[in-house]
Amino acid sequence: MYPIAQILHSQGYHITGSDNNETDTLRAVREMGIEVFLGQRAENIGDADLIVYTAAVLDDNPELVAARASGAEVVERADMLGLITRLFDSAVCVTGTHGKTTATSMLTQIFLEAEKDISCVIGGKLPAIGGSGRFGKSDILVCEACEFKDHFLKLSPNTSVILNVDADHLDYFGTLENVIASFRRFAEMTTGALVVNGDDENTMKAVDGLDKELVTFGFGSGNDYYAEILGTSGVTTSFELREPSGEVIACEINVPGAHNVLNALAATAAARQYGVGFDKITEGLKKFGGAVRRFQRLGTVRGITVIDDYAHHPAEIAMTLRAAKTLGINRLWAVFQPFTYSRTEILMDDFVKALSIADKVVLTDIMGSREKNTHGIYTEQLGEKIEGAVWFDAPHEVVDRQTAEQKEFNFGQVTDYIAAHAEEGDMVITMGCGDVYKAAKMLIEKLK
Repeated sequence: MYPIAQILHSQGYHITGSDNNETDTLRAVREMGIEVFLGQRAENIGDADLIVYTAAVLDDNPELVAARASGAEVVERADMLGLITRLFDSAVCVTGTHGKTTATSMLTQIFLEAEKDISCVIGGKLPAIGGSGRFGKSDILVCEACEFKDHFLKLSPNTSVILNVDADHLDYFGTLENVIASFRRFAEMTTGALVVNGDDENTMKAVDGLDKELVTFGFGSGNDYYAEILGTSGVTTSFELREPSGEVIACEINVPGAHNVLNALAATAAARQYGVGFDKITEGLKKFGGAVRRFQRLGTVRGITVIDDYAHHPAEIAMTLRAAKTLGINRLWAVFQPFTYSRTEILMDDFVKALSIADKVVLTDIMGSREKNTHGIYTEQLGEKIEGAVWFDAPHEVVDRQTAEQKEFNFGQVTDYIAAHAEEGDMVITMGCGDVYKAAKMLIEKLK
């Protein structure tokens, strides 16, 4: 919701909003001069002409109920984003099960380095633009396109980037085959080039046989753009990029892991579609230091490094933890906040395998978000399957209430335990797409 608010605010629209939780984003929105109410109540909608809500809001939310009864136009966030994409001649839509925010941020950084006054909608905050959205004067929009509940099918993509296709949101899609079919529909909607991961089997299934311009990237030499990793130093990864003409370009990114090299290749291939020179591409990639909550280093206290990351799917968790293991640390701590009961239940065994890469695993309660716990799923069912994992029991009826006080109490127990047991040279990574970043900040204060 934040980038949409940024873009519309920059165009002079009068905006108000509400949320149920104090966050850094909420403070940033208030600093823009936008009135934000804490707590969702019928009277918050006032005399609004248009009301935009997120899919994270349940149908019985009193503010949403009042909005639908008000006579005002009411649209879901994805519909609003679709309208925004139609304002531009060139909407570059970046999708995939993993890596969307990082690849979108890299591409935005490259365009800015090339002095193309683009607009963008990013699923995380990019320091270079002071937020996650901006409105420029060119006809190019860089937009993160989320597959959740087929939301990306509401967009109007000119160039589409598909990073990977994996089994996720199975509470909606049901099967991996349905996920692939949805990505295919997205690809079919694209009016220009498809920039796709040629190494990813599911992605190639999704685009197989389409009458579209296909540009591939990956590590395999059969791709149009492919890379060879030369080495790593701390979080910096050096690689050689070979482009379609055969030219070899030396590149460097300051985020760790082979998965981020793939993100850089995707951004490069997309930027080349718009005539950006390799000098600007390499400089943009070098300047990119990561988006907020994407392997974000929050500090080192008493020799213990604290990282925060958005990883919430087993494949993302595994990539993040493997990348961290290459950094010459002592022990790796994974602090994980499971997100939604359905995902935790459906992918339980995959979470066990991914989290077991870490040396120490500490779990918070599940963040239900848009779901109610009709599944009877709790953190201990995950923790019991991971050797040596630690979690803190609370009565299920307390956990189910998902109150801010309950979560702060839970985070307090988690961070007290880590502060008492972590040692110099250890790395602690908080992971999840909820508010587990608060635990990371609490940990830093406790270590101090």
